[in-house]
Amino acid sequence: MRKQLLTALLALGCMTYAGAEINRLVVEPNAKGAPIPSTMYGLFFEDINYAADGGLYAEKIKNRSFDFPTPLQGWNAFGKVEVRNDGPFANNPNYVRLSPAGHTDKWTGLDNEGFFGVSFEKGKDYRFSVWARVPDGGTSKVRVELEDPATMGEGQDKCAKEFEVTGKDWKKYTVTLSPSETVSKGKLRVFLVKPETTVDLEHLSLFPTDTWKGRENGLRNDLVQKLADLKPGVFRFPGGCIVEGTDMDTRYEWKKTVGPVENRPVNENRWHYTFRHRFFPDYFQSYGLGFYEYFLLSEDIGAEPLPILNVGLVCQYQNHDESAHASLNELQPFIDDVLDLIEFANGPVDSEWGKVRAEMGHPEPFNLKYVGIGNEQWGPEYTTRLEPFIKAVRAKYPDIKIVGSSGPDSEGKQFDYLWPEMKRLKADLVDEHFYRPESWFLAQGNRYDNYDRKGPKVFAGEYACHGKGKKYNHFNAALLEAAFMTGLERNADIVEMATYAPLFAHVEGWQWRPDMIWFDNFRSMPTASYYVQQLYSLNKGTQVVPLKMDGKAVAGNEGQNGLFASAVKEDPSGDIIVKVANTGDTAQELQIDFKGLKKKQHYSSVEITTLHADNDAENTLDNQEIVKPKVENYNADSITDMNVSIPAKTFAVYRFKK
Repeated sequence: MRKQLLTALLALGCMTYAGAEINRLVVEPNAKGAPIPSTMYGLFFEDINYAADGGLYAEKIKNRSFDFPTPLQGWNAFGKVEVRNDGPFANNPNYVRLSPAGHTDKWTGLDNEGFFGVSFEKGKDYRFSVWARVPDGGTSKVRVELEDPATMGEGQDKCAKEFEVTGKDWKKYTVTLSPSETVSKGKLRVFLVKPETTVDLEHLSLFPTDTWKGRENGLRNDLVQKLADLKPGVFRFPGGCIVEGTDMDTRYEWKKTVGPVENRPVNENRWHYTFRHRFFPDYFQSYGLGFYEYFLLSEDIGAEPLPILNVGLVCQYQNHDESAHASLNELQPFIDDVLDLIEFANGPVDSEWGKVRAEMGHPEPFNLKYVGIGNEQWGPEYTTRLEPFIKAVRAKYPDIKIVGSSGPDSEGKQFDYLWPEMKRLKADLVDEHFYRPESWFLAQGNRYDNYDRKGPKVFAGEYACHGKGKKYNHFNAALLEAAFMTGLERNADIVEMATYAPLFAHVEGWQWRPDMIWFDNFRSMPTASYYVQQLYSLNKGTQVVPLKMDGKAVAGNEGQNGLFASAVKEDPSGDIIVKVANTGDTAQELQIDFKGLKKKQHYSSVEITTLHADNDAENTLDNQEIVKPKVENYNADSITDMNVSIPAKTFAVYRFKK
């Protein structure tokens, strides 16, 4: 290593000092290692914590079709408002009838509270749409406003538009609203305009016009951008437990989520009642964000779509009676759902479900390669149901990879039962879940070193470090996730994909934490765990290369001073990327040696990215810079090794460039 690099590192206090214990990391850049799957690091999405409606899905109106079990939940009606149920959309039959209030000084209408308020910004446009008719014929007039109910001025309305509704037939009407102020806790209000003529309204909707890629039934721009910035390789949807549902009536059914958005039914979200201390009785799924939108999003962010479908079992935690589940002779509709989904994603435009996809605007196939069957199911009740699904998919779509489950635990009775069963059934991947404390993550550095290489691959489908007494996004939890991920990377021949969970959480509507990205109605915030995931994904490489200390994998074992490490090569650049997590309480001196380098392979620069903070530090929406990677670059004529000090409680990525 030349003087130029030595000087730069010394100036920053990065170099080791005489007498300090040296941790010698030996990297073999020319050794043949396992290729790293393109799907290695990805995303898991579930509609928990208001992740879909009120979050990623940009719709601002709650209960827009009046089809919640309480039809006017989320709405405040005034004057003469009647809910009727013979509307134009079979799956959403309810609508409201606004009639004259009976006095010149009374008004008829209703307003909507949105998701923790109807938020809107000055200088931006919003598209309001509604299906409407005049039941007795003729013409009626409607006024729509964006309100600030907390205003101290003379007028609550911050913008308003009036439009005429004509005729007895249902038609869609659209107006653009441009508010004069920014309001986070606003409302949408609709008036029947005087002189009044009765009007019927259905599917009232409000979207910002600047959704992701400008799509009318679109997604929230800033949230999608944060996903795109992760460069994910796989996108698992629509969730975990919501796939199962509390009962058969509330399980997730993908066929109800495609086609015209106004005819997609409301479904109960099992997370609205799961935790009494975080209880949200108005949390439902509109299905506006459906399987077509999930496939589009996967395509947009360059990730392989991984849909998860019901195996005929509802949540086993909540249903201990076998009669709650579909029996073995009742599985065919569930199997058909899997086969039809593959046709929806990949089939030609003249096939039944390929035609539906094409009519929605995507005649080209989505090139689906994976499908998961079942979420966290366990026991013989799962495997006996899974088997006919696998046979049916293999017979019709032999190239599709099937993901099975190892249950809700990372070890134990059910885990030990399911892995051999997944091998027997010849599942392609097994979905492992682990929400575990610090001690578990510190002990799992060698988890995959001795897995059977002849069986299914591993999908680490849901994981996060849950600090003891600290179930929030503090830095130390993210650091231990980074340490654990060195073992995923080192075993890329058996681990095909991994996704942190959950993905999103609204600061006012969460049921579960920690989560990767937090948001309110305007802002979004990456956590320390987000940055760990991003550093791995952006520095994924294409091939594992050996990295050892004293001839052993660096996995936090005895005598390794709390260090975890892995190394990869990136082709075609030839860069070598070394990742090191120091989980200990003291700085550690590293000597990174490249074994077997030839002169023409020497490196000319190193980029060092570090993530470091106090153990309990966490980002907030108001201060998003508390935990953030720091990048430094150093140049030299020739680098064949490097001595560097990694601070205590630090994750570092060393990228050596030619």
